[in-house]
Amino acid sequence: MSETKTSDKTIFNISKEKNLSDWYSEILKTADLVDLRYNVKGFLVHRPYVMKIIKKIYEIWEGALEEKGHEPVLFPVVIPPENFEMEKEHVEGFTPEVFWVTEAGGDKLTVKLALRPTSETAFYQMYNLWIRSYTDLPLKSYQSCAVYRHETKATKPLVRGREFLWIEAHDAFATEKEARAQVAQDMEITKKVLYDALGIPFIFFKRPSWDKFKGAEETYAADSLMPDGKLLQLPSTHYFAQRFSKPFDIKFEDSDGNKKYVHTTSYGPPIWRTVAALVMVHGDDRGLVLPFAVAPVQVVIVPILYKGKEKAVAEKCKKIVDVLGREGIRVKLDDSDKNPGEKYYYWEMKGVPIRLEIGPRDVSEGVVVAVRRDTGSKEKVKDEKLAERLTEIADDTLKNLRERAEKRMMGSIKKAATLKEIETIVETGIAKVNFCSTDATGEACAEKIKEIGGEVRGTWFGKDDDVNPLGSSPTTNVSRNNDGVNPKGCVVCGKKAKCVVYVGRAY
Repeated sequence: MSETKTSDKTIFNISKEKNLSDWYSEILKTADLVDLRYNVKGFLVHRPYVMKIIKKIYEIWEGALEEKGHEPVLFPVVIPPENFEMEKEHVEGFTPEVFWVTEAGGDKLTVKLALRPTSETAFYQMYNLWIRSYTDLPLKSYQSCAVYRHETKATKPLVRGREFLWIEAHDAFATEKEARAQVAQDMEITKKVLYDALGIPFIFFKRPSWDKFKGAEETYAADSLMPDGKLLQLPSTHYFAQRFSKPFDIKFEDSDGNKKYVHTTSYGPPIWRTVAALVMVHGDDRGLVLPFAVAPVQVVIVPILYKGKEKAVAEKCKKIVDVLGREGIRVKLDDSDKNPGEKYYYWEMKGVPIRLEIGPRDVSEGVVVAVRRDTGSKEKVKDEKLAERLTEIADDTLKNLRERAEKRMMGSIKKAATLKEIETIVETGIAKVNFCSTDATGEACAEKIKEIGGEVRGTWFGKDDDVNPLGSSPTTNVSRNNDGVNPKGCVVCGKKAKCVVYVGRAY
């Protein structure tokens, strides 16, 4: 195998590391992922290439949910106002963002209807009808859908918008223990999809009380570090206790004939943001870099043609297409009139994991030249070993992407003892600090941190590795425990520190 460095030539005259925002906007446009020219603010058009990526992400996440006993459903997009009003904190949290349908066919509706901003209040209205006995539990349902929020902050394609794609799972259990076990299982599902399948590292934080999901007893959320030093929240999972089951009167009869309220949880894998993370975390100055699992084209074949020898090369290329297709590999033969260099740059920009180059000499030698998108390395592979070797390259590419991203994220975590140190650290990474409290008494200190550009993301969830979101990679060298509480006290107020929290800037 011979190594060649990735060319310094870039698709864009923009450095991802120096200007992620402009790079991100350019790659969304150039790679034909989305079109922002739709004439309603905060809404965008999804182009075919990104939809193929999205469909693969949905497939992976839905499969992981169904393996754990979740069943697919689809609820109406509209929710009546009386459903929202069932849980006070929930309605106060979401009403400012709700799109209301007030007119139909030119007539005013007698009851306005909300476009779902989230679906707890839709699911629980039906759970009241579906759950009667302990034999009906647990009830674990999910839907893959779009939700609508009148976002008042600046929108960012695939990160923040007024219509976005996600999955939401809503579960009901007989006991608190079972519900909390589901929260832990949601974290395991997140690891299986984001870390294991897509190579995106993250940390699960238990959110402070002032930053939990409206209506939740506790919220846990996975944050991943983007190259500009900002944190992007990915899936979140919530323990609701009986905060929704009591107002919705969701009761079951236990084996002794006693009526009890269920305990509920919800889990929200964000499909949009998963795509955004893939683009930002793995991409480079040449364009997208996609893991094999979600790449619309996994292997592209570029024929190298010489006059008089076109037929032999073309025949071999078509044979390779057939062989790889039978192996279930998504393969594309680029037999366009573009020159090979143009083809290379185009498919590199699209993030295709592996390129195969086939010329007359390769035909006579019974080999192809395989080029990796992540490293630019080349190697000759014998025809009969090709499918096997491509699988190995795909696995090694994922491992490389994962380790590279994890090393960057873990290396960004630094301890801070003063507000000034926090301010410096969060410019590019995550500050680890002593803190007085993550309940309401600590909110004033969190506001002081916010004034210097940071945000308390919470405590790192998982003590003694009972929850290990990042796996056992040797690059993971930061304690998962809320350890290191300094006798000097809270970094803001100086009072006795009760915990260690992590601070960063967030999208």
